[in-house]
Amino acid sequence: MMKILKKTIDFLNRWKNIDIWGDRNEGLSDDDIKYMDSIPSQNPYGVVGMIISGFAFVFPQYPFSIITLIFCIVTFFTFDKEKEDNPWTFIMGIILSLLGLLMFITGEVHQLII
Repeated sequence: MMKILKKTIDFLNRWKNIDIWGDRNEGLSDDDIKYMDSIPSQNPYGVVGMIISGFAFVFPQYPFSIITLIFCIVTFFTFDKEKEDNPWTFIMGIILSLLGLLMFITGEVHQLII
């Protein structure tokens, strides 16, 4: 099980730095690129996990809350303390997923004022 988790984390870490649009460093000098790489950044999996966990909290459903909880816990291990500056997105994602799951289990719903 740990071997599979380690391979998954290595795979996610490789995908974390891919430039999808291909213009991340366009028009920058080598010094600018070196400086930008030295600045702590945000882990993209933490941001995605927090956003989808927010949906799991707003629309509490059992499978969605479980999936987002697993996603946030697994991707938490991709956090690099030296290159990234904020683990709270993962923590908030886990909390929101747990709250959505708890709301589903207890049968609570959000009261919308229209």
